[in-house]
Amino acid sequence: MPKTSSAVDKRALLNPVQAAHLLGWIRRRPRGGRRLHAFFATMYYAGPRPEEVVAMRVADVRLPDEGATDQWCELLFHTAQPEVGKNWTDDGAIHEERGLKGRAADDTRGVPGHPSLTRILRDHIEAESLKPGDILFQGEKGDLLASRVIRRAWRSARQEVLAPHEFESPTGKRVYDLRHTCLTKWLNDGIPAAQVAEWAGNSVPILLATYARCVSGQLPDLKRRMEAGEDLPDLPEAG
Repeated sequence: MPKTSSAVDKRALLNPVQAAHLLGWIRRRPRGGRRLHAFFATMYYAGPRPEEVVAMRVADVRLPDEGATDQWCELLFHTAQPEVGKNWTDDGAIHEERGLKGRAADDTRGVPGHPSLTRILRDHIEAESLKPGDILFQGEKGDLLASRVIRRAWRSARQEVLAPHEFESPTGKRVYDLRHTCLTKWLNDGIPAAQVAEWAGNSVPILLATYARCVSGQLPDLKRRMEAGEDLPDLPEAG
């Protein structure tokens, strides 16, 4: 049997220009565009899994005061709502509520949110007149946002924004690639792997096995470190 790899394909990652164009197109979408834009921006800036974002409530977002100098927000993840189908849930619902992947049932994970995400989420909450107990990203009937809606919007954005050869490539092909892009960027920015693993809800070994091939841009600094410490000492000539 051929071996399979859990490592992320570098070609699937989005660069900032591609991400900006994709999210911008979704925001301008007439039907639910602003809501979906905030959903995808949360994945891009904070790196959660889609089923974790779907499960978020407004109270899970801790926004700073508008006049505060520090405009970083905090996102709390404690529940996942994967879409499993009506035949697989006790009450016939499409989603099934679960704890966070790989964690205790009552565990919570806090993730910092970039000031850009703070602005997006603040605007989203105000535009939708959401209350603390409300679902943060709702479907058109106020229920959980359906996976098919998310996937359809993302595919439409890729088709409209990307060049034909990019659309056919792995570039951002899955919604999950927004998470991959975020986590890779954190590692490339020099954030310690243990901290990235904590924010991502992964173990350090799984994180490194998944993203090590995507870490780049640090080679010049690594070369300088190795060059500074690997010269053999000059020894006196034998008499």
